[in-house]
Amino acid sequence: MKLGFFTMPIHPLDKDWRKSLREDREAFILADKLGFTEGYVGEHATDKAENITSCAVFIASLIDATKTIKLGTGTINMPNSHPAATAAQIAMLDHMLDGRFIFGISPGGLLSDAEAFGNLDADRNAMFLEAINSVLAIWAGGPPYDIDGKYWKVKIEKQFMPEIGQGYLPKPLQKPHPPIVVTAVAPFSKGVTEAAARGWDPISANFLMPAWVKSHWPKYVEGCERVGRKADPANWRVAKSIFVASDDKTAKAYAMGANSPYRYYYSQLYTKLKKGRLELFKTRRDQPDSEVTLDGICNDLIIYGSPNKVADEILKFREQVGDFGTLLYAGKDWRDPKLAKRSMTLLAEKVMPKVNAAIKKASKKS
Repeated sequence: MKLGFFTMPIHPLDKDWRKSLREDREAFILADKLGFTEGYVGEHATDKAENITSCAVFIASLIDATKTIKLGTGTINMPNSHPAATAAQIAMLDHMLDGRFIFGISPGGLLSDAEAFGNLDADRNAMFLEAINSVLAIWAGGPPYDIDGKYWKVKIEKQFMPEIGQGYLPKPLQKPHPPIVVTAVAPFSKGVTEAAARGWDPISANFLMPAWVKSHWPKYVEGCERVGRKADPANWRVAKSIFVASDDKTAKAYAMGANSPYRYYYSQLYTKLKKGRLELFKTRRDQPDSEVTLDGICNDLIIYGSPNKVADEILKFREQVGDFGTLLYAGKDWRDPKLAKRSMTLLAEKVMPKVNAAIKKASKKS
């Protein structure tokens, strides 16, 4: 099992934006030093708590500060930008990273973003598909362009001047394009099936109950089988909220206490998702809404403790959901930077070796 990083950080509303951005960058730099294989960052334009407004700009700030970690958009919210702009910016970013880049995409989930960009009442799934299809068509083709869609048009004809290089939309370094991943945020996600059929891979969100995470693997297999593609667990990434400390008492206080950044994270999501998407926090589909509580969500979704306890719980989680290739440590606000950094360090240096030794031992027995 590889170790990666995924952050859609939810910061206190009164925290200095400069400080939160510096700490978010520092988390990626630390992840790189600790050998995390990949790291993803989300984006929202209209949220004071989730306040990284452009994952592409954020990643660009990390190019020279990181060495080996692959950096990914987590995600580009495709309906909110013109496909030509997305294609050009991502192509440049792939070159700047020398191919150390993963293209994460989604329809976007924050409704205030959708309202700001004028697509609140639109079919954002249809916009998402048109946008990514246009981006891929741009990268696969060349000028003159004439890509005609319902929501956007990409045309360069009259102003195409090949003798001076005018009218060319850039292509990424990786061919035919960077690896594409999609976030899976719904139980039994049909999007996972469609993504797998197109050669893309899933990231299961860290705010889904284990039963719903487990539901993603059969949907991935279904999409792979449709096109004769091998369904390899190594391609499945699963995000998880984890906190590691030297002892269980310290870990419980930081991860579960009243002022915990982990509890704050889920309180924000609980408030956002109560209207219409509460199912994500249910342990069964017929569970009454009244049974879903913040305490229950935190108890079910946060792994915390000493290295030994966390290793055991990760292995138990893997038994619940099935084999997967990369565990993505979900970033949180650094209420205590020292403890936050220590958690990432212990996970990489103490927990994951135990986890992988146990997986290797079980594999030999089987």
